[in-house]
Amino acid sequence: MTHSIDRPVIEVENVTKVYGEGEAAVHALAGVTATVAEGDYVAIMGSSGSGKSTLMHIIGCLDVPTSGRYRLDGVDVSDLNDRQLALVRNRRIGFVFQSFNLIARTSALANVELPLAYAGVKPRQRRERALEALEMVGLSDRAGHDPNQLSGGQQQRVAIARALVTEPALILADEPTGNLDSRSTADVLSILDELSRAGRTIMLITHENDVAARAKRVIHLRDGQIV
Repeated sequence: MTHSIDRPVIEVENVTKVYGEGEAAVHALAGVTATVAEGDYVAIMGSSGSGKSTLMHIIGCLDVPTSGRYRLDGVDVSDLNDRQLALVRNRRIGFVFQSFNLIARTSALANVELPLAYAGVKPRQRRERALEALEMVGLSDRAGHDPNQLSGGQQQRVAIARALVTEPALILADEPTGNLDSRSTADVLSILDELSRAGRTIMLITHENDVAARAKRVIHLRDGQIV
């Protein structure tokens, strides 16, 4: 698979987000413009209330901007309905959350297969692709284990495998090391490093400088604007 470095995966143009109306209106984003090219690895930093979670939700198609444009992998997200947004989330974005979001009492393999099941991929192909993804994060020997039989770091690696399995245009990681000890943090960050070297496009939200330092570049948000 060839990766062109110039093709933008994310194009955010003058995006604003306002919650509430009138005097009570909160301007979470105040005109953000940013481009992330294919193969880029970007960290977004900012204190609580800076707008980084709002920006993350818009980029992840979990929320829509009040004004401005957002294109993901060439698709203008502003024009999509709820069903189309759900398809974009499932096929073009791989999510990694702070809290893993794995399904309990369900094997690591079945957790990783889930996005493919939603996408209607046949069972045998699902299994093959899920095993490949688990192998990429070094957990193929734990495929049959439930989340409660895995350490926090291993659970996050399963979550990364699940994010990878649809071969998304973008991996979106929201504080992916927030619940991990230092050793598990190092494991997870080295997997993200490897994925970046392999040409994956990664966007990481973090408040930790040493985590952000692993990215190719850092975007700082303050009061809903890039500083």
